[in-house]
Amino acid sequence: MSTIQERAAAAAGRPATEQRAEESAPAHTPEQLHDPGIPEPGPEGPEQVPVHVAWSRVMGTVRGIGKGAWYGRPGERGSYQFRGVDAALNAFGPACRLHGVLVLPVKTDAAYRDVKTSTGKSSRECTVTVTYRIVGPAGDFLEVQSVGESMDSADKGTAKALSTSLRSLLLLGGLVPTDDPEPDSSYVERGEAPVRPAVSYVDEICDPRTSAGRLRQIHHELKTARQLGALVTNETGGEEAIGDLVVRLGKERATGGAE
Repeated sequence: MSTIQERAAAAAGRPATEQRAEESAPAHTPEQLHDPGIPEPGPEGPEQVPVHVAWSRVMGTVRGIGKGAWYGRPGERGSYQFRGVDAALNAFGPACRLHGVLVLPVKTDAAYRDVKTSTGKSSRECTVTVTYRIVGPAGDFLEVQSVGESMDSADKGTAKALSTSLRSLLLLGGLVPTDDPEPDSSYVERGEAPVRPAVSYVDEICDPRTSAGRLRQIHHELKTARQLGALVTNETGGEEAIGDLVVRLGKERATGGAE
């Protein structure tokens, strides 16, 4: 006996296997859209200003769009928040109506490629480049392009790619803040790097392959760490201040042309 889901899938013209595949896909937590509180234009309509001024006013009206949607379920590994096309349209639709701006796709170039998912399932990749015409209240316009891509195992690849393209246009072309905290609002204070012990330099200092230039660098590191007076065992087995050891061997190698 078929399940309710299988009968619903059949009624929609989709195979039941596709319905089950969609049910097993990572869940998308619905985004709770809210009224952005943008008024409708008055009875006289929007002010007849050039398109770049009208679009700037749209940008000023859309002050920020938070990341209210979740891919996966909150708290689960691999889940993350994002701003979907619905949130972008929810904000930009009223703002564009208020200022008399139209955003119209006038040309779409699409490319398709058959691919496989990480589990080996056949899928189709869609990439679109869409030319949009942003028309102002006076009839003049700007043309911009936006790219979108998607991968889908059914017939939704083109729609997803177009939605991604439109979302990118609105968010990037509108320079929309995310409402996320400013990066400078928190910081990580660097801890002091541990001081390298003087004795750890001895083998490198005594190695005849160590150049005079490297020995000068070691001398500087020891001086910075205030360890030039640390006593170490030199190449002959005697005790010597490491600063004196570096200077002595450095002079010998510089004279001998080791550098």
